Amino acid sequence: MQIEHVTDHRDARLDDYRSLTDTALRRVREPEGGLYIAESLKVIERALDAGHRPRSVLTQAKWLDALTNLLADADVPVYVLPDEVVEQVTGFAVHRGALASMHRPEVAPVAEVVRDAKLVLVLEDVADPTNVGAAFRAAAGLGADAVLVTPRCGDPLYRRSVRVSMGTVFQVPWTRIGEWTDATAELHGMGFELAALALREDAVPLDDYAAARPDRVALVMGTEGDGLSARALHVADRVVTIPMAGGVDSLNVASAAAVALWAMTR
Repeated sequence: MQIEHVTDHRDARLDDYRSLTDTALRRVREPEGGLYIAESLKVIERALDAGHRPRSVLTQAKWLDALTNLLADADVPVYVLPDEVVEQVTGFAVHRGALASMHRPEVAPVAEVVRDAKLVLVLEDVADPTNVGAAFRAAAGLGADAVLVTPRCGDPLYRRSVRVSMGTVFQVPWTRIGEWTDATAELHGMGFELAALALREDAVPLDDYAAARPDRVALVMGTEGDGLSARALHVADRVVTIPMAGGVDSLNVASAAAVALWAMTR
């Protein structure tokens, strides 16, 4: 761990943190593969435990002792900045101890991620990073073996997704699937039944489905506004619904994921 005190917000060493969007971080040319930002000591710890490599860390002096314990064996520069300089660089007040610029890991093949899985959560086109992060936290806390995300789903490694998930995006194996034609064939080939969560007249109540669940299940959740696409419903083996009361027809996608996972694992 190399401690470097920085007082000029224009210092080039801080460029990874300079108000860059998550999309920009993914597309940087160096290092190959891009970067993501881990925010807070807990999230950085979970990223390190998952084998992810930091490129640098930005912090304030008051958090240095905690970081020293966390990064004792890491060969990584730690930039220590005054509070006002941190906000000039990042554009916001950093209250959770530190930011780490992390090397983005390679995305594993679907077959590798779900090889030993019995229960998988699939997120179709969920755009809001808060919902993506909350769904991952539900997956981690309620026993999903893996999470799969569609090509147009929000990135689980967006800074807000990582933060909302409390770092569980590093704990639960995940990867991106292809379009439904290929993804369905691949999941069926590995013995998964696709259970789509949706409102439909022929939908099976969640409790009934969970009571007679097949050995390998992929629970498919749709986007925030329109729910699952017509294509996802077409390829699903079963349509499942969460019975509702009080004139409410559905839950937020992350809440629905939590309820469905709880029912499938109790």
